[in-house]
Amino acid sequence: MSDKMIQIPLPFEEEPMDTYTAVGIAEGFIASSSGEEYLRAWQHLIDTGMAYRLQGWFGRTANQLIEEGHCTKPTTNTQPYSC
Repeated sequence: MSDKMIQIPLPFEEEPMDTYTAVGIAEGFIASSSGEEYLRAWQHLIDTGMAYRLQGWFGRTANQLIEEGHCTKPTTNTQPYSC
């Protein structure tokens, strides 16, 4: 038997982004590794509703990214209840 180990890439999705990291990337105090990660941060803020609970420019920027087709409208219902 060989003592060498091999690594097989698994088909798991990327780690979910937390809100602190998403805000940091959006504001620029956390560097993003790519444009894709930057947009993923904004999509997280949109999906969780945080983009609309923070300062006004977060919501305005989120709406602009949605209008330009870089992000999508929220994909989850984050409201505690709905009618």
